[in-house]
Amino acid sequence: MSMKPEPQIYCVGGAIRDELMGLPSNDLDYVVVGATPDEMLRQGYTAVGQDFPVFLHPQTHAEYALARTERKTSKGYTGFAVHFDVDVTLEEDLARRDLTINAMARGVLSDGSLSADLVDPYHGQDDLEHKVLRHVSPAFVEDPVRILRLARFAARWPDFTVAPETMGLMQDMVKNGETDALVAERTWQEISRGLMEDTPSRMFVVLRECGLLKQWLPEVDALFGVPQRADYHPEIDTGLHVMMVIDKAAQMKLSLEARYGALCHDLGKGNTPAEVLPRHTGHESRGLPLIDSLSKRIKATKDCCEFAKKLSQDHTTFYYLPELKAGTVLDVFKRTDALRRPERFIELLRATQADIWGRGGDFSNALTPWFDQWQRLLKTVQKLDISEIVSRFTSEPHKIPEALHQKRCETIAPLLQTWQNA
Repeated sequence: MSMKPEPQIYCVGGAIRDELMGLPSNDLDYVVVGATPDEMLRQGYTAVGQDFPVFLHPQTHAEYALARTERKTSKGYTGFAVHFDVDVTLEEDLARRDLTINAMARGVLSDGSLSADLVDPYHGQDDLEHKVLRHVSPAFVEDPVRILRLARFAARWPDFTVAPETMGLMQDMVKNGETDALVAERTWQEISRGLMEDTPSRMFVVLRECGLLKQWLPEVDALFGVPQRADYHPEIDTGLHVMMVIDKAAQMKLSLEARYGALCHDLGKGNTPAEVLPRHTGHESRGLPLIDSLSKRIKATKDCCEFAKKLSQDHTTFYYLPELKAGTVLDVFKRTDALRRPERFIELLRATQADIWGRGGDFSNALTPWFDQWQRLLKTVQKLDISEIVSRFTSEPHKIPEALHQKRCETIAPLLQTWQNA
């Protein structure tokens, strides 16, 4: 009677990919081949998987999954029947991965180190060397989330190209309705992660090429091909401008809220009447309902949605500061809740800088003196002693807001006059 082979443990996926690229990685993913759930439990592992067997290592608490295959049973990324057995091979397990660069493995030795021998049945190392994002198998079409993941990887490594046959599969997935099964929460998870990569524009360019941008983010897709005034936007195309802005926001290391705001700040230009192009008067307010619609569809966070709406409404106001009256400045502070949330207000200013710098021509080197001036005005208002006003109207508290507004106007008006005369 033949003896059952000893189970084999492999480190797979992102950790192997990153190691070959010379990058640090905490993405440790382990697969166990030839083991049963009972064997894992006898060795002290703790079972945690619900849909398929996943176990926590007794010392390191790292996750170890039994080798498995998947069979499509219905539309969507959850419509799979999972099969695990001691006879499932490592190659079969790797075949269910999304991209070849994520379908490589190294054996784990008895001392916990990794074997020098690379298991690469789908030529992921070759695709890494040639900087190609390629699907492992035709099963790629069975999970629409893989489109979003690939687009996110494109944002992480902008010098990688998408294999033509993979782009073809992605386009087919959109056309045949497979991407209709995407859920908003998962869509937002991938989009938000892509926005935090170094070159987020690549994610949206890939999504646009395969058709998913028009399906899930039509407000953004509508910006491409919309002209703007060349004297303000040498790049002309509004969609191209937005891509430049989100990349500039990434270079500036802005927050997720600010990067989402950068993506949405010009949505109102997508429905500018054709007869007034290339001007976009009123696009700031026209963008507000579009931001609401987009944010609801992809379930963007409340903070992201609110930031995007404030940026849409006031990004042009910020750089017109020398032309503003004191009362208008205070109106901006009120709309943006600047006195209570000064950090967010500064982030709005920085996102507006990204809007200025994310253009063609000489705008990438444009000076933005209003950035410091707005901060000085805010600090001036914050430091204003209001105790005298409060005490003066103790018996008439309803008069305090108007008196406070007048005092603030009188305080910042001289600063504005100085800048206007400069």
